[in-house]
Amino acid sequence: METQNANGMGCRVPWNKGKLTGQTPPLKLPEIWAIRTRLQIASNVRELAMFNLAIDSKLRACDLTRLRVQDICHGNHVGSRAIVMPQKTQRSVQFEITEHTRQSVEAWIAARHLKSADYLFPSRIHTSQHLSTRQYARLVHRWVASIGLDDTA
Repeated sequence: METQNANGMGCRVPWNKGKLTGQTPPLKLPEIWAIRTRLQIASNVRELAMFNLAIDSKLRACDLTRLRVQDICHGNHVGSRAIVMPQKTQRSVQFEITEHTRQSVEAWIAARHLKSADYLFPSRIHTSQHLSTRQYARLVHRWVASIGLDDTA
């Protein structure tokens, strides 16, 4: 898209003109609880487990979607802490898993009959082993829009 300036010369309009750029602001506590409540009411076990684990771990999408059951479970129970090696930094990160998250993840593992070596969030598409980061981004946008926030911000 080009426009004419005063000299009659064409000038390009930046792709991000008028758009918000940079880091998005984090969700506030009431917003987190609103999303969590909506997922519980909808009985969406997978998304509730994913949302809770994302909040607790603060992992990037690529690391969250690649988690395996053995990364957060000790035997048949989800541990209170987990250590993960993020793809970008390659430095182990430890995070605490709250009781709400442990319950929702255990319910998800039981509902899907996941084994220790399985991906925690397997893909529904047979060509991929785990949920894609693009699909995860769609879920996040849907969660944010469900509580009335602007999902583009």
